[in-house]
Amino acid sequence: MKTIKKYASTLPVIALCLLILGSAAVFAQKKFMMLRTGRPVVKVVLSGTVERDDTKVPVEKAALVKSGEILNWTITSVNEGNAPASEYNAVGKIPVSTQFVAGSASADGSAAVTFSIDNGKSFSSTPMVDERQADGSVKKVPAPISMYNQIRYSWSAPLNEGDKLNASYKVRLN
Repeated sequence: MKTIKKYASTLPVIALCLLILGSAAVFAQKKFMMLRTGRPVVKVVLSGTVERDDTKVPVEKAALVKSGEILNWTITSVNEGNAPASEYNAVGKIPVSTQFVAGSASADGSAAVTFSIDNGKSFSSTPMVDERQADGSVKKVPAPISMYNQIRYSWSAPLNEGDKLNASYKVRLN
């Protein structure tokens, strides 16, 4: 009984400490949950135009695209979420019966541009293929542009909430 009386005056202090620690734990948990629930939501829109008679006609109004005409594709990405999209990539397809126009890739910011010749299984700035030499040996050589079927833009900087990035490229109809 003497022990209880001895520490009775400290009980309100201990109770107050427990209340403060409990509140801090709840605050930390809520703060952590707020951090965890933030996520990027990237809306991607593909638009295109056809170069025709020194004008750019929207693809949806171009009717029939003729052999030799150039199509300009633009990939617009907007982060509508509440957290940055880290290591963001945008991939565009190079449609069948078209060929990528060398040097036509451009993007906002400092995007690395790579290409695929295997429908997106792998990407490289210079895709390579095997070429049989006159002596029968096989040598790796750059793939012809006609083999490119996808283009990928990779940004090292995050796509922040509310930010927008554009990437574009051209293809020529065979």
